[in-house]
Amino acid sequence: MTRQKTQDRRLRPEAVEHEAVEHEAVGHKAVGHNRSLPLVLILVLSLTLVWVSAWAAISSGDRSLGTANFVWAEFALGSLRETSYFAGEMVRAESEEDEVVVQLPSTYKKMNIPKANPITKAKVELGKQLYFDKRLSADDSISCASCHDPQHGWSEPAKHSTGFNGLKGNRNAPTILNSSFSVSQFWDGRAASLGDQALGPIQNPIEMNMPLEQLEKKLSAIVGYQEQFQAVFGTQVNREGIALALAAFERTIVSGEAAYDRFKAGDQQALSPSAAAGMKLFFGKANCSACHAGGTFSNSAFHNIGIGIDSLKPDLGRFVHSNLEGDLGSFKVPSLRDIALTAPYMHDGSLATLEEVVDYYNKGGTDNPQLDEEIYSLGLSDQQKADLITFLKEALTSEQPLVIDPPNLPQSVE
Repeated sequence: MTRQKTQDRRLRPEAVEHEAVEHEAVGHKAVGHNRSLPLVLILVLSLTLVWVSAWAAISSGDRSLGTANFVWAEFALGSLRETSYFAGEMVRAESEEDEVVVQLPSTYKKMNIPKANPITKAKVELGKQLYFDKRLSADDSISCASCHDPQHGWSEPAKHSTGFNGLKGNRNAPTILNSSFSVSQFWDGRAASLGDQALGPIQNPIEMNMPLEQLEKKLSAIVGYQEQFQAVFGTQVNREGIALALAAFERTIVSGEAAYDRFKAGDQQALSPSAAAGMKLFFGKANCSACHAGGTFSNSAFHNIGIGIDSLKPDLGRFVHSNLEGDLGSFKVPSLRDIALTAPYMHDGSLATLEEVVDYYNKGGTDNPQLDEEIYSLGLSDQQKADLITFLKEALTSEQPLVIDPPNLPQSVE
């Protein structure tokens, strides 16, 4: 499939009705902070109830319900943290009329955008520059785009990414396509929002290895960034603004309309006979939709399918952060949109092709005490496996895959 450059496809502002915002900007002074206090208190109380419910469910043996409650609690907490970035002097200095409408495939649900971090043209442009700027790394050699490359489905074709000083981690870089719809970020869900996630790889010593204090000083020496931070946030360059701008840009990285969407809209000719047969298997015998559900084909939950669990030092996945036994070896369910563009697959990049992925599921994964109940031998024939792969490739690949060229970057004063 030929990838088309569609930089402006989802970044055009349109007239929309805006809900009341948490903060208003008068010059660069924030007003109305107290208006958000009741909302925060309600959210905190709700979070407490959800956490209690989660522990009660797990104690009673309902692992699935308990885990789901934990996931949603962390999602709400992440939204609260992203909103809190605007406390004090961190205010929006942009006009609401500049807000960007991110155009979505017809089968998607509405995008959840934190009110305190609206997607605006200037902020998206700033976030795009930061995303492609290798100066965010300690040795000016790595940018976000190095591992999440638009030319490779916003992921990386390598099994494991190469970071600072040639160091490698043990996980495959996931695509950022549709990450705005994920309840949590990273394979293990350790970040509860895009705003939380943005600063992690920058500081990670085996990724970009850039302490945030040094990054603030480094970018503050660049006039173009100074001016943009003043225009967008009304502040000097700081880590909060970096996180918010990156999050705003990444929320615009969404898969486009695909044959599946046209089929669901009533076009019975949108799918080939093989893809149509594969779709029936996907939602039926192959049981893929048990986890790959909704418009993005992901339920954002964590499941153990046995990948790597039989190695000498298995990656414990979600368990490291939840400390729940049921999460041992569990990883977040990825979106299947544009899945044909994002090989290799699985959290460790161990499966090179979709054929290998389907074979793995067909055999029932790798047995272990925490293997998900939805993973079992499927008994698919060779033709059925081929039809399922055709559905994944033909029906879920964007008709105009989103590819963005690197922008011109602001230069240092020197």
